[in-house]
Formats: sequence, structure tokens, C-alpha cells
Amino acid sequence: MNKLTSYLFETNAFRVCEENKPFWYTSGKIGPYFVNVQFLYGSEKEANELLDFINYELENVPKERLPKDIFSKVLFQYENNKIYACFINSLIDHIKNNISLDNIDYISGGERRDWFFSNMVAYILKKPHITIFKDLTCIESSYNFSINKLVNKVDKINVLHVADLLNQASSYLRAWIPAVNSLGAKIVWSICPVDRVQGGTQKLIEAGIKPMSLININNQLFDEAFSLGIINKNQLTILKKFAENPDVSMRNFLISHPEFINDSMNSSNEKIAKRAKLCIDTDIYNLK
Repeated sequence: MNKLTSYLFETNAFRVCEENKPFWYTSGKIGPYFVNVQFLYGSEKEANELLDFINYELENVPKERLPKDIFSKVLFQYENNKIYACFINSLIDHIKNNISLDNIDYISGGERRDWFFSNMVAYILKKPHITIFKDLTCIESSYNFSINKLVNKVDKINVLHVADLLNQASSYLRAWIPAVNSLGAKIVWSICPVDRVQGGTQKLIEAGIKPMSLININNQLFDEAFSLGIINKNQLTILKKFAENPDVSMRNFLISHPEFINDSMNSSNEKIAKRAKLCIDTDIYNLK
């Protein structure tokens, strides 16, 4: 089994639902899997600790200090955790195999989960890093994060954006691309550990960006997991149906399992009950 795929499941960065128990998403929709790419930091516990640290820093320290503080954390993890190091090294190898390093002027990463990966990529490639905040503020850092300064313009052009996950590229279109453009630069390439294969690749191409990823959430991944006994036949079936048409497959599931909605509405888990109510109130799946 591909080591990256093995770590994806081992860390629960990709988690498949039990039979007839799809997950509730924030949107009020349901689906057969969750993707938490930040768990590739080594584990759910370690990833949550870093995320808590980032949240604290965002609220309590000057923006100019934050990149260096995060870098100290991820560097330690890179030197001490084989799973995280494996993914960082794989990103580096993929970049070197697809881009001439001389053409890359900056590495960028956006608030917050991109920073799990972008800082280490910048350090290893010895490229300055642009930390992008949700308010489009940008901090430019030296590759080792010893120098960090607020910037409105940068001297060079070509940027490689390192993200944690590619969904539908909404964060790129809403924030990362405009922020980098405002500096007089351009995101030319994008790389992430995981692409959910939900249209983001095409949107980046249309925006003039070359997208790259290490793992695609697609039938090839599902078949590999099934052949190794990680998922069963029923899980494989629902994953493939969802990949083909998420809304239709989940609508058919709800029609076939009306008890699922009722059980969810009456769940003691407030989050599940709230999402089920949202699903029904907005009639997301046209069940009425």
C-alpha cells in the first residue's frame, strides 16, 4: 500500500462512515466520509493542539510574530514525527519534479490550516514565505522566519501556494488569489496533500494556476482501501455512488432509510440534531 494512503487512514485524516450511518456536515447535507487533512500533522491530538495554538496566537500576539511562532512548532514536529515528515518530504519531491525551483519566488499559505504545511515547505526550499490572513493582511517572512514584516507590495512575482486541502477553490477565489495579487505578485502553482476532486482543480486552471496534489479522493483510492480490507463492500459502494453524484446518492439513501432523519432529529448530540433540522427545514434533498 502506498505509504501516504496508509497514513491517510491511520491518522483518520480520511474517515469513512459505518454502514447506513453517513456523517452530518455543517451545511445540513450528509456524506460517507470526513476529511481532516491537518491530522497528517501526526495525529488528531497533535493537530488539534497546533490549531489551538494558532487560534491563541491569532487573538493574542501581533501578526508579525505569528509566522515565527508557528514555524517553531512545525519544525519540531517535522524533526520528531515520521508521518508529518513523510508528507512534507513528499510535497517537496513533488514540487521538485514538476517545477523549476529557480522560477519560484515565494511560498504562500492561508489562515489557518495551510500553515501546517506551507511554512515547512518554504523552509526546506529556502524560499521566503507569505502568510495570508483572512482579512487579506500579508506577512512576508525569510525562509527561516527570522525576519517577519507586514507587506503591501513584494519585489518578485511567482508564488507557489501550499494548501492543506482542495475542495471547490472557494478560499482561493475569495481570499488567497486577491491577497497575492494585491502585492503585485501572482499564484502560479498550487499544491496540497489532498484534493477532494470536487471541481477545485478546474477552477484553479481557469484562474491561470497549475494545481498539484499528492492524493486524490476518488475511486482509485476507494478501491485500494477495499483491496486492503480498510473498508468493506458496503462502504465502497456508498463512496463510489457519492463520488458519482453526492446529492442524488444521499437523497436516495434518505428515501431508503427514513429512520435516519428521525433518529438524527432526536439525537442527544445537539450538533447532529441541529444539522438534521437544517436539512429538513431547507429541504436540501427535495424530500417533501
